[in-house]
Amino acid sequence: MLRETSVLDSEQVASFAEQGYVLLENALTDVQLIALRACFEDWVNESRQFSQSYGQTLDGRARFDVEPGHASNHPALRRVSSPIEVSNAYLEVMRDSRALDAVTQLLGPNVKLNNTKVNSKLPGAATAVQYHQDFLFEPHSNQDLVAVLFFLDEVTERNGPLELVPGSHRGPLYDHWHEGRFTGAIAPDIAVSLRAHSIRCTGSAGSACLMHTRLVHGSQVNESKNARTFYIVTYSAEDAHPLAKNHIPSRYEGEVVRGVATNRVRSVPFEMLIPEYPQEASFFSQQAKAARVD
Repeated sequence: MLRETSVLDSEQVASFAEQGYVLLENALTDVQLIALRACFEDWVNESRQFSQSYGQTLDGRARFDVEPGHASNHPALRRVSSPIEVSNAYLEVMRDSRALDAVTQLLGPNVKLNNTKVNSKLPGAATAVQYHQDFLFEPHSNQDLVAVLFFLDEVTERNGPLELVPGSHRGPLYDHWHEGRFTGAIAPDIAVSLRAHSIRCTGSAGSACLMHTRLVHGSQVNESKNARTFYIVTYSAEDAHPLAKNHIPSRYEGEVVRGVATNRVRSVPFEMLIPEYPQEASFFSQQAKAARVD
């Protein structure tokens, strides 16, 4: 689909280039937001029937990831991998939203899908996300990738908001391997230094944070009685080609959602270690396993 729509003004586009993120209000229509929230509520209720992660993605891993302590009377569904394969509402938003129009202003007219997921912190959730860079999980021939984090709930200071380090996308690619183990996180001493410069990205339900995948970010536990759920869609420029197996596989991977397929590849120089492919439901388990070893 090719559409000439300017969602971001010139200052927002310049700010994204400098800071590595931009907050877009009204990224979802009311109809889209209601549909996404209703679907996720159904998944939470469904999760009450299970004592551990369940379902199956293309590679056989669990689609629905629950954190330790999950129970029928205390659901803790924290990740739905590739929801577009099991929900038309999520598939339709991936293919068409104001946020996607904004992405074309940041990446150019030809844009394709990399992956989708839902990350949630339900009330009482204990999962904290250590500081990391998404690009270290999904290296491409060039670095024109943007993650769109749709806010399905109001995001406040207390319900585990996204913590971003402005401008860090222009800095180094930090190792996520330490002493021969893939931790899925930046080294703790470096993370402490980076966090001192972080900001919290809050906003109303229906907003979205558009984030460069090199940007350092993380989040703390949900300290409130209100859920904090993100629908996350990662897009790439059409001429960016993956250099590692997609850690959230989908039959829709590589679908051109704006513009046309050029059959070209564009490369830029960078160095990094190839990520470890997750064996469990999500990278949350990779970070937790590494922390237990430490």
